[in-house]
Amino acid sequence: MDLGIAGKWALVCGASKGLGRGCAEALVREGVNLVINARNADVLQQAAIDLIAIGADSEGAGAVKHPKPQVLCVAADITTPQGREAVFAAPGGPGKAFDIVVTNAAGPAPGDFRDWEREAWLQALDANMLTPIELIRATVDGMAERGFGRIVNITSSAVKAPIDILGLSNGARSGLTGFVAGVARSPLAARGVTINNLLPGKFDTDRLASTFAAQAARTGRSLQEVRAAHTAAIPAGRLGAAREFGAICAFLCSVHAGYITGQNWLADGGAYPGVH
Repeated sequence: MDLGIAGKWALVCGASKGLGRGCAEALVREGVNLVINARNADVLQQAAIDLIAIGADSEGAGAVKHPKPQVLCVAADITTPQGREAVFAAPGGPGKAFDIVVTNAAGPAPGDFRDWEREAWLQALDANMLTPIELIRATVDGMAERGFGRIVNITSSAVKAPIDILGLSNGARSGLTGFVAGVARSPLAARGVTINNLLPGKFDTDRLASTFAAQAARTGRSLQEVRAAHTAAIPAGRLGAAREFGAICAFLCSVHAGYITGQNWLADGGAYPGVH
């Protein structure tokens, strides 16, 4: 299926690895020009090299031919005003005139809510609620003027089924979910702009591996035992792959998803037991 987005510009945050990288790969395969962002310059630069190669391999593939996509990288902390300005000022980039924005920032550390002071809550809100809102605010009116825009926020399955030790993430991401539910149904929807949230369950990423390792160390169980226990709780019988997560993201960014907005797309292998 041709997604109809070749030649458009996308900002993908947290794109050096994991789920953000999966989204960037899916978009560049569709001929989308990318500005990718993460904090580690070396890892991000290697990701850019890999993405350029993927874009070159997919150039002209399929029935619809498209020019080789551009990939620009900006190593910066997107949760800061300076980081966002650096992304918008990327030489050769579109400024704030992005057609697609994929927001993504690492979730705050787990713990007991009794141990979190006000500063911990503010940092969580800044990274996982206010930063996506700032990116939406900076880009959405331009999208509406051009008659096309796609915003996908990578949040968490914990928005649907909160996890007790992830209180900071539960709170901040739920705040973003509420905000999106309102703004996505504003007049922006009639001007070709969609805003959706993509909620990952357990995906085979470095972050999840570190979580498993910490749990193994804390409980005295082997890493293999911890991984097997988590996998057994997933009806699909496996962890998700970043590439399939990226494919969902790319579809939500496509011309075919123009009638989908304000939704929470859960990708968790069936782990969530509810109907809503």
